[in-house]
Amino acid sequence: MKEEGIQLLGYTISNRGLYGDVQFAYTLLNKKNSYLACMNPHSLVIASKDKLFQCSLKNADILLPDGIGIVLAARLLGLPLKEKVAGYDFFYNFTKRLNRGGGAKYFFLGSTENVLRRIKERIKKEFPSIEVCGYFSPPFKEEFSEQDNNMMIKVINKAKPDILWVGMTAPKQEKWIFLNKDKLEIKFCGAIGAAFDFYAGTKTRPSLFWQKIGLEWLLRFLKEPRLWKRNLISTPIFLYWVLKEIVSKKYHS
Repeated sequence: MKEEGIQLLGYTISNRGLYGDVQFAYTLLNKKNSYLACMNPHSLVIASKDKLFQCSLKNADILLPDGIGIVLAARLLGLPLKEKVAGYDFFYNFTKRLNRGGGAKYFFLGSTENVLRRIKERIKKEFPSIEVCGYFSPPFKEEFSEQDNNMMIKVINKAKPDILWVGMTAPKQEKWIFLNKDKLEIKFCGAIGAAFDFYAGTKTRPSLFWQKIGLEWLLRFLKEPRLWKRNLISTPIFLYWVLKEIVSKKYHS
């Protein structure tokens, strides 16, 4: 389980940095059913009203600080967190590490057939040691039935992957992993959401400039107004919680 991290609002969030997280995940391949999830202010707010989502985040072997808001909150609270680690960056660099180290078998669960085909084609060209042994686009619904879950587990286990990547958006993907991981015959699993579209090229991630200045979220918001809840509702709530924590720390110091 987690060996390093900061304690932020009740969660243990990794502070290893991108390359430290990649290396730690590589060591987790020696055990079964380890998993990674991503944390941002919106996730934290949603989890406050969703106990299952909260459990899925708190039990992740790696909880990435995938949001500039998490990094800024850590700084305000004097916590040692230096960098944001996006799910996409982890996925790409972990895949590079595995490709260099002899390869692995991948399975992708989520998104559309078109996105999944594009991912498979790109990986074949870019990372020849990585085998995409299967992918599956699940039915688009709010909740999966027991029959849906059993069928997905069966398809994944039949393909015998080392690593399962799940891209069904939060909190659905994290809860699915948490509830089903013990039935899966895999070494490692990652909930990486939008990384599917970014890697497939069906959505464009803001440039490195915007990522470095911490405004990647703004460009995504302008391109995808459906993200308004996370920016206009969740962010102010998160900031209020952080301010309360700052006041509490000062009061008790």
